[in-house]
Amino acid sequence: MGRDQLTERRPNATPPAPRPGWVVEFMQGNQPQMAWVLEEQSGRLRLLTINKREIKLAAARILPWTGPVHDPAASRQEIMDLLHERQERRSEIQAGLEVLEIWELAQAEMREATLDWLAGLLWSEPGPDELAALGRALLAAKAHFKFQPPCFEIFPAEKVEARLAAMAEEQERERMIQAGSGLFKALWAAHRAGRVEAPDQAGDLEPKVAQRLKALLLAQVAKSADEKSAKLWALLRKGLPEHPHQALLLAQAWGVLPPHHNQFLDVADFTWGDDWSRRFADQIADQAQRAKALEQEPEPTVYRSIDSATTRDIDDAFLIRPGARGGFSLSVALACPALTWEFQTPLDKAVFHRATSLYLPEGASHMLPEALGTDLFSLRQGQVRPALVLDFELDAEAGVQSLVPRQAWIRVAENITYEQAEAAICSGADPDLALARDLAQRLMNQRISHGASIIRNPDPVVELEGQGRDLRVSVSLKPACPAADLVVSELMILANSAVAGLARDKGLALLHRTQDIGLPAEAAGEFSEPEDIYRLMRYLAPTVLETAPRRHAALGVAAYSPVSSPLRRYTDLLNSAQVLSWIKTGGPRFQAAELEALAPQLNARIQAVSQVQRFRPRYWKLVYLAQNKKRPAPAVLVDCGGPFAVLALPELQINVQAPSALLGDKLRPGQRFELTFGRIDPLTNDIKVASACEA
Repeated sequence: MGRDQLTERRPNATPPAPRPGWVVEFMQGNQPQMAWVLEEQSGRLRLLTINKREIKLAAARILPWTGPVHDPAASRQEIMDLLHERQERRSEIQAGLEVLEIWELAQAEMREATLDWLAGLLWSEPGPDELAALGRALLAAKAHFKFQPPCFEIFPAEKVEARLAAMAEEQERERMIQAGSGLFKALWAAHRAGRVEAPDQAGDLEPKVAQRLKALLLAQVAKSADEKSAKLWALLRKGLPEHPHQALLLAQAWGVLPPHHNQFLDVADFTWGDDWSRRFADQIADQAQRAKALEQEPEPTVYRSIDSATTRDIDDAFLIRPGARGGFSLSVALACPALTWEFQTPLDKAVFHRATSLYLPEGASHMLPEALGTDLFSLRQGQVRPALVLDFELDAEAGVQSLVPRQAWIRVAENITYEQAEAAICSGADPDLALARDLAQRLMNQRISHGASIIRNPDPVVELEGQGRDLRVSVSLKPACPAADLVVSELMILANSAVAGLARDKGLALLHRTQDIGLPAEAAGEFSEPEDIYRLMRYLAPTVLETAPRRHAALGVAAYSPVSSPLRRYTDLLNSAQVLSWIKTGGPRFQAAELEALAPQLNARIQAVSQVQRFRPRYWKLVYLAQNKKRPAPAVLVDCGGPFAVLALPELQINVQAPSALLGDKLRPGQRFELTFGRIDPLTNDIKVASACEA
């Protein structure tokens, strides 16, 4: 039948009410059921179903295909024979129907049609069995038709496509629930039993189902699951006990994730290592070419850097000489990736997302591609590098008399370690480092006079040895280098605060770290005792990233704009680009309104990635304590004002809580204890003090 004939068909009139002896069908359990009408009274039918059950049903529930009509006085056996005959015939007809052809003929012309009209596309005179078979087929084709009594709605092509996709997804979802529920229970049992191998159910899964279940677990670990995945996860984990890291434990029991997996990276969406940079190889190579084209003969100034022996991203060096009238002439050279950096490129967006480098016990993962951050722009000894140089003249009290920023090409003469610098300062063998130590002391005294709170903590070094379940953790204290630490920290604070002051005076928009709070007088000074540090930390508030050059209370400076670590922090890279643009053109790379709009996004990324730096080392320290439970841990009482006391573990730089009653009657901050621990769960950050003995 051609399309020009389709619109000539019209829906038939409403069929008459069924009478005794009629074969009818009705919906039950989402399937058509066949029955024989035994009795009809006031719109109510008494039926005998093909399953030999008598039921009562409203006539309105009968599907719009009825017949054939037989003798109402037929015996039960005759009725059953007739129903089975009709059932077999209708199934045979339905099996030969091509419902999609019917849909293709009808969907372009009609939005709904009766069963009789649709049957007319196939047969000239359809009988009851043909109508019933077609009706059943249309009911089964849920993606293409919808039964809206007494008609069938005919879905358009775009809706069919969407419904087919939804139905396929629902079928996949059902397979996942059926297979995954049992698997997750088996995985949880394996985890609780400490078994290394995955249960047998894991190997019996369809590959596609297994892949989706694994993806579901990984999304839960990363806390990135959408609403659909969250609902599916709730169904799959039904019957399992509550656990905040259940998905991680299941994934580890399955072998999808290794023991000690760093889930903090997943939550922060931070890719570990340097493989992420491979897709930007062309942009990285372009930066190298442009840097090479811009390279100039380095100035003869002799710069030195002080860093850890393992540092590869060296982003600062300095030169110091005696100044006029007891003052100081200081040049601070900062790495300058901003020289060739292009913002809003795919590479820039990826680096923005990384936000900051991470330095964890398992290694370092750099913000910039290593080809740039640890090679091309790193101030490595003997290599010609671009630098943002800050030339200072300071008076005898370390007050800044002048600051001139400039871009230059330099060659660092020497990369020395903290230990080497400390030895040279203490022995007096290096006059320049001794002068730097003198300046740093005066800078610190100046900051303290402005209310600075300076914390001196031991620096624990966490080292990992082995793999997987056999991994062992060791902790040792880094050798103290107070003089070298003082030089580096004070020169960097000077650079960042002085650039902030210069930008404020010149109207140059920068991003600032602010902490504009009031601190009591006793918060000013140097603090090294755990109880004093704990008390001080309760006064402080988090810093804020903003464009306004306001006070940083804990540092004791009027403004603080980080610019000294452009290889490690995106904020510093951005500020460095602003200063460099001002040097070269007299104007900024970004206007204040642009930085204002950027600050919340950048701050969110910094906070997310910083959580990894904050929590992952603590995880390893708790693993260390769990592996050394029999060894008492030295602790200092820092807070005893309630039912639970807080104790600091100086050698690990973590705090733990313990019931005050466990420590004794007369408690005071500063008391020393030896602690032993009971339950320690590094994953949930749960640690229980089992006993405490005053040292």
